[in-house]
Amino acid sequence: MMLAVPLAGEMKFYPLEGILRVSLGTPVFFFFLLWSRKIHPLLSGFLVGVSVVAFRILSSVYISDVALQDSFEMHFPVFFYYLSFAWMFQYFQLKKHYDNPLLLGMLGVIIEILASIMELTARSLFIHVSFSIKTLVTISGIAIIRSFFVLGFFNITVIREARAAEREQRIRNEKMLMLISNLYVEMIQLRKMMKNAEQLTSDCYSLYRGLREDGNGEYARAALRIAGAMHETKKDSQRIYAGLSKLMTKENLSDFLFMREIVDVIVTSNESYAQLLGKDISFEIDLKNITERFHTFLLLSIINNLVSNAVEAIKGSGIIRMEAELKGNLLILTVKDSGPGINTRNKPLIFEPGFTTKFNQDGIASNGIGLSYIKNVIESHDGKIELIEGNVPFNTIFHIELPVECLIERG
Repeated sequence: MMLAVPLAGEMKFYPLEGILRVSLGTPVFFFFLLWSRKIHPLLSGFLVGVSVVAFRILSSVYISDVALQDSFEMHFPVFFYYLSFAWMFQYFQLKKHYDNPLLLGMLGVIIEILASIMELTARSLFIHVSFSIKTLVTISGIAIIRSFFVLGFFNITVIREARAAEREQRIRNEKMLMLISNLYVEMIQLRKMMKNAEQLTSDCYSLYRGLREDGNGEYARAALRIAGAMHETKKDSQRIYAGLSKLMTKENLSDFLFMREIVDVIVTSNESYAQLLGKDISFEIDLKNITERFHTFLLLSIINNLVSNAVEAIKGSGIIRMEAELKGNLLILTVKDSGPGINTRNKPLIFEPGFTTKFNQDGIASNGIGLSYIKNVIESHDGKIELIEGNVPFNTIFHIELPVECLIERG
């Protein structure tokens, strides 16, 4: 501010025969006061006033060869302009009126007029220069033009910042949605493990009682230890499940979104993934007469897993198409890709836990649980998934059916 305002003040003209200087210094100073969130206005006014006076005195002395005393008397009154401008900016609390541009502009006009009067008063006291009604009218006209010019420019800046913040928040929400959808899948698997652990505990305890009644004390005690260990495993799983549930509840994200919103999140995420892998992949979407809001994390978990698999499978460039439609009480989802397809001998195995055809750069196989997880998730909601015969250009097609009842928000 101490550099920009004096320099902007050199872009000037004198509308009243040298009595009043009109420059870009005031608009720049006003913009800085509106834009700054940390600097105190009164301190700004004091320091900027000093810097402007010092800059003008040095310029007139060393460039225009004006005597130091004459230069001081000529330029010192401008200090009172910037100081009074900043004081009134603070007094009227302009930063509280950002949501009311008209009021903000009018206050800016009033402040500039009063600050100019303070400067002219100081000039009349120091160098005995009087001012008239004509001077005040001119000052008012200039104040209106400059204040609303600054306000327009400031609002453009605020709108750009707001849009950038909104875009950043949307990206953050999309990342959080993807993270929570992954957690949702893990929770379903964890819940399944808890049920298995409970059943195994019951079976081990029944085995313990049978062995004890048959007089096999040593084996009975071993069965009891296993039952106790399984019971502890179940308790630990319950604690983890409760922690994950609480974490998901705390996030300020909707559990139910429109199908278009869910698909948009998946497309945005996988466009970035494709770029990271150096692939040129286009995404096609076909949603037929779907206006309901669906369970966000369930659908994200299912569709995103299939789409990310397709991104990995496609070589270089290709197309991924997502289709959805309602048929009776079923939501039909189809994910197609133009990758190389799945080998005929591998098709019966793709949903088996541990089966994989993917290897990293070091030749290490992936864990092969993605599709089996998704199959478990879908079947736990009374749905089904199948790999159907592809056709050019879509060599891989997954067909999913899910009951609408498990997806919609219940009133």
